[in-house]
Amino acid sequence: KKPNCVFNMERETLAETDMETNGTAEEETDCFSSSSLKLYEAQFFGFTPQTCMLRIYSAFHDSLNDIVPVVEEVCIRKLRKGQSDKGEEQLRSQARECSRRLQQFMEKRFKLLSERMEALLVSRCFTVPPNVLLPEDQCHKKYPQDIQEILKLESSMADLHGAYEAEVCARQALLTELEEQKEVQKQMDGILEWVMELRAAWVKDGDGNFQESFQLAMMSIKKLQEAVEQVLVCSRTLK
Repeated sequence: KKPNCVFNMERETLAETDMETNGTAEEETDCFSSSSLKLYEAQFFGFTPQTCMLRIYSAFHDSLNDIVPVVEEVCIRKLRKGQSDKGEEQLRSQARECSRRLQQFMEKRFKLLSERMEALLVSRCFTVPPNVLLPEDQCHKKYPQDIQEILKLESSMADLHGAYEAEVCARQALLTELEEQKEVQKQMDGILEWVMELRAAWVKDGDGNFQESFQLAMMSIKKLQEAVEQVLVCSRTLK
């Protein structure tokens, strides 16, 4: 026989089953399902009723898991006086079963309440009136424009963006060309420095006219390059 203080969850479950469900609340829940919440409301509040109720349900579930074991232990401590070890073990088993049923009953009941609360939150609290705007949308109220003007502005913005991309590409090409010119300028400066040193050596040694000597030197270099090319061709042929 179960002790009088042990919760009779069969009676509570039967009462819950016989309880008349609120049809209006169920219709309201279907009307305000997750798909009915507009993105503007979620953007305005920063969260949805579903996430709000999920946090409330998680907090309730955590609190229930903390409270039920405490209640179970108190009931066992009150009822185990004067009982044998076998009776105490049976009492603990019955208490655990009753705690499990109590937790299931509370979770089921709170789930029904949370659905109604969610419907009320959507219909009464998390609905943005037509005259309420986000701060970034206030400019549209102050400066209303028709669709044609908006499309024209969007087209102009697209053209400006394309022109900007073209300018960026052209600037990158100019920077690349400038780097190449700097490299060529560095090579030209080296050649000019070499010519000036060569000219100074000619003047110092008194080897005649610099221009004529330079031309003869360039001709000799050219002939030497041609000879080197011929030697390379012959070596490839022999291989």
